[in-house]
Amino acid sequence: MNVIGIETSCDETSVAVISNGKLVSNLISSQDFHVDYGGVVPELSSRAHLQILMPLLKKALKDSGIELKKIDLITATAGPGLIGALLVGLTFAKGLAYSLKKTFIPVNHIEGHIFSGFLMEEKPEFPYLCLVVSGGHTLLLIVKSDVEIIKLGTTVDDAAGEAFDKVSKLLGLGYPGGPQIQKVSNNQNSDFVEFPIAHCKNEYDFSFSGLKTSVIRFIQKEYGSSDKIPKDHIPLIAASFQKAVVNALTKNVEKALHNFNVNSISLVGGVAANKLLRNELEKLSIRYNKKIVIPSLEFCGDNAAMIAYRGMKLYEYAQNTKENLFYFSNHNAYPDLTGNTFIRDYH
Repeated sequence: MNVIGIETSCDETSVAVISNGKLVSNLISSQDFHVDYGGVVPELSSRAHLQILMPLLKKALKDSGIELKKIDLITATAGPGLIGALLVGLTFAKGLAYSLKKTFIPVNHIEGHIFSGFLMEEKPEFPYLCLVVSGGHTLLLIVKSDVEIIKLGTTVDDAAGEAFDKVSKLLGLGYPGGPQIQKVSNNQNSDFVEFPIAHCKNEYDFSFSGLKTSVIRFIQKEYGSSDKIPKDHIPLIAASFQKAVVNALTKNVEKALHNFNVNSISLVGGVAANKLLRNELEKLSIRYNKKIVIPSLEFCGDNAAMIAYRGMKLYEYAQNTKENLFYFSNHNAYPDLTGNTFIRDYH
């Protein structure tokens, strides 16, 4: 089976092709111009997707060596994400599927990340504990099967990636915040400031708004304003902040490892590229004797390979069970742009 995946949920345009279960093409075009604005501008993002999507599709097919008429399944991100950006990829994919008379499957963006570990040679083993950390989402999940995902906790305010972006801007390091903070934090004293970690009502939830506020208050108290921070103190504050974020994430993972029986751990999402977070979770995996799967950097950020893979597995599930899931609605119906999902709350 040949599958096309399309991803346009934010500021990456991506097209991937999977053939007989093997990824044969995964192209990603990043909208680097958002750096000039200090964040993603939704309207500009949508326009950029429109300009690059067709050329990217043609190149992905050329690289894969597969003709468009031999595609069997078309998938695209259906949310969550920026509405305008999502509509570009979603309507493009639906139109393509309609013209080819092929099955179209909209995919939840978060579910794409959750299963991105399966793109690696060594794959997660069900049930596995999954930490999703990105610019817009922070989730701790137990993934029992392709269609059974239990949410243990989520962020009650800011996502971890969002906190990185805001603190990076505060320190004058630019956008995107995660790579900038990681860069300046390298080999720095992360005990310069002890920033607090929030304790939530649900022991598996996360909160980063208070941490961000603590950074602001520390700067106001010690320096008066952010533009008066000594240059040699900026890396120290960044390192201390990064340590607090990673500690907040790993403490919940460790609690879950202690309380639930899982076979492996998976770290996914854009913030999964953070070296300190990867290292700390690898230490936990050794301590609890669990295999850990972290996607390569290509699959941490938004990419169409994870969308194509997720759509393919949903198609296989429906074929095997004969279930008429909402994913197979007719071409005149639009899925919910918040992204319908198999994720269920833990009870």
